[in-house]
Amino acid sequence: MDRQIRFVSGNEYKIAEAEAILRAVGVSVIPMTYKIEELQTEDPLRLVRDKALKAFDEVRAPVFVEHTGLELNHLNSFPGGLTQIFWDTLKADRFAELFGTTSDTSVLARTTIGYIDGQQFHFFQGECSGIIVPPPPRGDRGFQWDCVFQPDGYTETFAEMGTTKKNEISMRRKALDEFAAFLHGQ
Repeated sequence: MDRQIRFVSGNEYKIAEAEAILRAVGVSVIPMTYKIEELQTEDPLRLVRDKALKAFDEVRAPVFVEHTGLELNHLNSFPGGLTQIFWDTLKADRFAELFGTTSDTSVLARTTIGYIDGQQFHFFQGECSGIIVPPPPRGDRGFQWDCVFQPDGYTETFAEMGTTKKNEISMRRKALDEFAAFLHGQ
Protein backbone atom coordinates (compact mmCIF):
# COMPACT_ATOMS: atom_id res chain seq x y z
CA MET A 1 0.00 0.00 0.00
CA ASP A 2 1.29 3.42 -0.94
CA ARG A 3 1.62 5.85 1.93
CA GLN A 4 1.55 9.60 1.31
CA ILE A 5 3.54 12.11 3.32
CA ARG A 6 3.94 15.88 3.04
CA PHE A 7 7.43 17.30 2.69
CA VAL A 8 7.98 21.02 3.20
CA SER A 9 11.06 22.27 1.39
CA GLY A 10 11.97 25.16 -0.84
CA ASN A 11 14.75 23.10 -2.49
CA GLU A 12 13.77 21.31 -5.69
CA TYR A 13 16.82 19.01 -5.49
CA LYS A 14 15.93 17.82 -1.99
CA ILE A 15 12.33 17.24 -3.07
CA ALA A 16 13.43 15.20 -6.10
CA GLU A 17 15.81 13.08 -4.01
CA ALA A 18 13.18 12.45 -1.32
CA GLU A 19 10.60 11.51 -3.95
CA ALA A 20 12.97 9.05 -5.68
CA ILE A 21 14.22 7.43 -2.48
CA LEU A 22 10.84 7.11 -0.76
CA ARG A 23 8.95 6.03 -3.91
CA ALA A 24 11.14 2.91 -4.00
CA VAL A 25 9.82 1.88 -0.57
CA GLY A 26 6.15 2.65 -1.16
CA VAL A 27 5.94 6.19 0.20
CA SER A 28 4.67 9.02 -2.02
CA VAL A 29 5.97 12.49 -1.26
CA ILE A 30 3.55 15.39 -1.52
CA PRO A 31 5.84 18.39 -2.04
CA MET A 32 4.88 21.55 -0.20
CA THR A 33 7.15 24.26 -1.51
CA TYR A 34 6.94 26.73 1.32
CA LYS A 35 10.03 28.68 2.27
CA ILE A 36 10.47 28.24 6.00
CA GLU A 37 12.65 30.81 7.74
CA GLU A 38 15.30 28.71 9.47
CA LEU A 39 16.45 29.33 13.00
CA GLN A 40 20.13 30.27 12.89
CA THR A 41 21.90 27.80 15.15
CA GLU A 42 24.77 25.34 14.93
CA ASP A 43 22.48 22.68 16.48
CA PRO A 44 20.72 20.79 13.66
CA LEU A 45 18.22 19.14 16.05
CA ARG A 46 17.07 22.50 17.35
CA LEU A 47 16.94 23.91 13.82
CA VAL A 48 14.88 20.98 12.48
CA ARG A 49 12.45 20.99 15.42
CA ASP A 50 11.78 24.71 14.91
CA LYS A 51 11.44 24.26 11.15
CA ALA A 52 9.02 21.32 11.55
CA LEU A 53 6.83 23.23 13.98
CA LYS A 54 6.67 26.17 11.56
CA ALA A 55 5.84 23.81 8.69
CA PHE A 56 3.09 22.12 10.71
CA ASP A 57 1.60 25.53 11.56
CA GLU A 58 1.52 26.30 7.83
CA VAL A 59 0.21 22.94 6.57
CA ARG A 60 -1.90 21.83 9.58
CA ALA A 61 -1.27 18.17 8.76
CA PRO A 62 1.48 15.60 9.41
CA VAL A 63 4.63 16.84 7.70
CA PHE A 64 8.36 16.30 7.52
CA VAL A 65 11.23 18.69 6.97
CA GLU A 66 14.92 18.12 6.51
CA HIS A 67 18.21 19.85 7.01
CA THR A 68 21.56 18.68 5.75
CA GLY A 69 24.72 20.23 7.05
CA LEU A 70 28.45 19.82 6.87
CA GLU A 71 30.61 19.35 9.94
CA LEU A 72 34.17 20.23 9.00
CA ASN A 73 36.76 18.51 11.18
CA HIS A 74 39.17 21.41 10.55
CA LEU A 75 36.61 23.76 12.17
CA ASN A 76 35.60 21.55 15.13
CA SER A 77 32.36 20.44 13.38
CA PHE A 78 31.38 23.94 12.28
CA PRO A 79 29.22 25.03 10.40
CA GLY A 80 26.67 22.24 11.15
CA GLY A 81 23.24 23.89 11.29
CA LEU A 82 24.66 27.05 9.74
CA THR A 83 25.85 25.35 6.55
CA GLN A 84 23.38 27.12 4.25
CA ILE A 85 24.51 30.61 5.24
CA PHE A 86 28.14 29.50 5.18
CA TRP A 87 27.77 28.01 1.68
CA ASP A 88 25.73 30.93 0.31
CA THR A 89 28.47 33.31 1.45
CA LEU A 90 31.48 31.35 0.18
CA LYS A 91 30.17 29.45 -2.89
CA ALA A 92 31.95 26.49 -4.48
CA ASP A 93 35.32 27.93 -5.52
CA ARG A 94 36.06 29.72 -2.26
CA PHE A 95 34.80 26.77 -0.18
CA ALA A 96 37.12 24.33 -2.02
CA GLU A 97 40.00 26.81 -1.78
CA LEU A 98 39.59 27.31 1.97
CA PHE A 99 38.75 23.76 3.10
CA GLY A 100 39.99 21.46 0.36
CA THR A 101 43.59 22.52 0.91
CA THR A 102 43.86 22.35 4.72
CA SER A 103 45.85 19.72 6.58
CA ASP A 104 42.55 18.06 7.50
CA THR A 105 39.93 18.02 4.74
CA SER A 106 37.68 15.49 6.47
CA VAL A 107 34.00 16.31 6.83
CA LEU A 108 30.82 14.68 8.03
CA ALA A 109 27.63 15.36 6.08
CA ARG A 110 24.59 14.89 8.30
CA THR A 111 20.92 14.88 7.32
CA THR A 112 18.35 15.40 10.04
CA ILE A 113 14.69 14.80 9.31
CA GLY A 114 11.97 16.08 11.59
CA TYR A 115 8.49 14.57 11.40
CA ILE A 116 5.52 15.94 13.28
CA ASP A 117 2.05 14.43 13.21
CA GLY A 118 0.41 17.05 15.41
CA GLN A 119 0.97 15.18 18.65
CA GLN A 120 4.47 13.74 18.51
CA PHE A 121 7.78 14.80 17.06
CA HIS A 122 10.39 12.38 15.69
CA PHE A 123 13.98 12.81 14.47
CA PHE A 124 15.77 10.62 11.92
CA GLN A 125 19.42 11.06 10.96
CA GLY A 126 21.86 9.81 8.37
CA GLU A 127 25.56 10.49 8.03
CA CYS A 128 28.18 10.22 5.31
CA SER A 129 31.88 10.83 5.92
CA GLY A 130 34.11 12.27 3.26
CA ILE A 131 36.52 15.01 2.32
CA ILE A 132 36.29 18.47 0.81
CA VAL A 133 38.07 18.31 -2.55
CA PRO A 134 40.78 20.81 -3.46
CA PRO A 135 40.00 23.38 -6.16
CA PRO A 136 38.47 23.35 -8.62
CA PRO A 137 35.05 21.99 -7.54
CA ARG A 138 34.06 18.96 -9.60
CA GLY A 139 30.78 18.26 -11.35
CA ASP A 140 27.57 20.23 -11.64
CA ARG A 141 27.30 23.12 -9.19
CA GLY A 142 23.51 23.19 -9.11
CA PHE A 143 22.99 21.42 -5.80
CA GLN A 144 24.98 23.35 -3.22
CA TRP A 145 28.09 21.57 -1.94
CA ASP A 146 27.73 18.31 -3.90
CA CYS A 147 30.56 19.56 -6.16
CA VAL A 148 33.07 19.75 -3.27
CA PHE A 149 32.04 16.70 -1.20
CA GLN A 150 33.72 13.39 -1.99
CA PRO A 151 32.41 10.51 0.15
CA ASP A 152 34.91 8.15 1.74
CA GLY A 153 35.70 5.15 -0.44
CA TYR A 154 34.86 6.96 -3.70
CA THR A 155 36.88 8.97 -6.22
CA GLU A 156 33.99 11.15 -7.37
CA THR A 157 32.15 14.01 -5.70
CA PHE A 158 28.41 13.64 -5.20
CA ALA A 159 27.94 15.97 -8.20
CA GLU A 160 30.12 13.76 -10.43
CA MET A 161 28.26 10.60 -9.33
CA GLY A 162 24.87 11.80 -10.48
CA THR A 163 21.63 11.47 -8.58
CA THR A 164 21.08 7.72 -8.90
CA LYS A 165 24.49 6.71 -7.52
CA LYS A 166 24.43 9.44 -4.88
CA ASN A 167 20.97 8.34 -3.72
CA GLU A 168 22.31 4.84 -3.03
CA ILE A 169 24.88 6.02 -0.47
CA SER A 170 24.03 9.51 0.75
CA MET A 171 23.30 10.77 4.23
CA ARG A 172 19.82 11.78 2.99
CA ARG A 173 19.22 8.19 1.85
CA LYS A 174 20.15 6.85 5.28
CA ALA A 175 17.87 9.31 7.09
CA LEU A 176 14.98 8.69 4.65
CA ASP A 177 15.39 4.91 5.06
CA GLU A 178 15.02 5.33 8.85
CA PHE A 179 12.00 7.56 8.31
CA ALA A 180 10.36 5.12 5.86
CA ALA A 181 10.87 2.22 8.30
CA PHE A 182 9.17 4.30 10.98
CA LEU A 183 6.23 5.14 8.69
CA HIS A 184 5.77 1.50 7.69
CA GLY A 185 5.83 0.49 11.36
CA GLN A 186 2.92 2.74 12.29
